[in-house]
Amino acid sequence: MEAFLQHGVGDLPWGHVTVLLDRLETREDRDWYAGRAVAEGWKRSVLEHFIKVRLKDQIGAAPTNFATALDSPDSELAQQLVKDPYVFEHLAYVERVDERGVEQALMDRLQDTLTEFGRGMAFVGRQVRFAVTDRKGRTDELVLDLLLYHIPQSRYVVVELKVDDFQPGYLGQLAAYVGVVDAELREPNRQAPTIGVLLCTGKNEAIVRYTLANMSAALGVADYEGLPADARAALPPAQELEAVVADELARHRVVLDSDAVANQKENPIG
Repeated sequence: MEAFLQHGVGDLPWGHVTVLLDRLETREDRDWYAGRAVAEGWKRSVLEHFIKVRLKDQIGAAPTNFATALDSPDSELAQQLVKDPYVFEHLAYVERVDERGVEQALMDRLQDTLTEFGRGMAFVGRQVRFAVTDRKGRTDELVLDLLLYHIPQSRYVVVELKVDDFQPGYLGQLAAYVGVVDAELREPNRQAPTIGVLLCTGKNEAIVRYTLANMSAALGVADYEGLPADARAALPPAQELEAVVADELARHRVVLDSDAVANQKENPIG
């Protein structure tokens, strides 16, 4: 335990320590999650979430072509920005299973979404539009699903959402988006090359790697999912949650009414 405390746990509240001891089997895992929790200021609920989704195993796990598309050590840094899979718990309640419905759910709980994308990630825009004109005067519009910015690495991150399994053509589309952000927004002397992350509901990793091998833009592919079915089943039903909220509101109304009566007695009118 003393050695464990020397690896960041001594800087955590006891509630965090009990989570680490109860949920993790090895000292290596406890040290890793403790260090991240201290460095990134995780709340207990955030720590529990990242342990549950196995963040340590996910970081850097997404298949990418960063090693060939980017110079070293930039390629290694970019690899640490992507994981596989991404687990957005709030997607469990999406009613419209299409790209706009998923995108709206991610925006409705933006803080949770950015937490899943990782520390230091900032939101730039949704449905970001670029008008692109060629030499012949033809203009077409490119529309990016999500545009993020990783502040520590000074890098734009283009995120493309798909509600089906990976298809090779999706990477061509994402490559165009990365190219336009590099050309229109990025300042080469101040900012690292833009990367693209394709989020899909499933993939054949061999096909993904074959496709990535022929792309010059820096791209990665990862699965995403909502809260697992077994975890959803453990949640109380909506009616129970509504009853708790109603009781809490009623209790606060009683307190407010009591305070009003007390104030009236202390400061009678007239």
